[in-house]
Amino acid sequence: MQVLRRKALTRATAVAVTAAMAVLLAGCGDDSDASPESTRNVTVIGKGEVKGAPDVLRADVGVSVTAKDVSGALSQASEKAQAVIDAVVGAGVAREDVQTNELSIQPEQTYPQGGAPRITGYNATNSVRISVRDLKKASEVLDKAVQAGGDSARLSGVTFDLDNDADLVKGARERAFNDAKARAEQYAGLSGSKLGKVLRIDESHGSVPPPAPMMGKRAPMQADASFAPPLEPGQQTVTFEVSVIWELN
Repeated sequence: MQVLRRKALTRATAVAVTAAMAVLLAGCGDDSDASPESTRNVTVIGKGEVKGAPDVLRADVGVSVTAKDVSGALSQASEKAQAVIDAVVGAGVAREDVQTNELSIQPEQTYPQGGAPRITGYNATNSVRISVRDLKKASEVLDKAVQAGGDSARLSGVTFDLDNDADLVKGARERAFNDAKARAEQYAGLSGSKLGKVLRIDESHGSVPPPAPMMGKRAPMQADASFAPPLEPGQQTVTFEVSVIWELN
């Protein structure tokens, strides 16, 4: 009986040892799915920027009219605003690039000393936001808009912008990755290692600095004034940032 018990115990011990070895072997298996935290690695941030010429000019053009009553102010503003719209479209701006961005009417008041405020009339404003894609015509378009609005014309928010920045973003992204790789290779060499495979990439979206307004005042224009200002689009910068984790061998 004791012999049988010893044999059973021996078999149980052998099974336990075999199971333990299986666990150890599993732990020493392929580490291809190992996380960055479980391997020797280096994390670097690369930056890239590319400059490009703006491809569109945007501006707010419209009119501001004062009349004794609401209907008169709105009617005159609508008529003059339509003339401005027709002028910019006639100068080459696509109609889909003309969008109403302000339509308002406000009472004009006087404040007599010692008396209650008194309404003297109404001011109506009607303006559109235009996008000029043929920059060679930009100055002419603004001139036509102001002339069409006459003494009631208003102009503001003139800026250059980038509508099609896909190629610039692609270039900035490539420069950012190359910058990150150069930094990683330097760190690998300094630490006596070699750069391995990429474990992870995180990117920040490319950014374009907001265009600075060229004309910020909503000043009235003289109908007989010569208005064809020189416009310089300059350049804008697209920046990109990427964080990359490389394995160190």
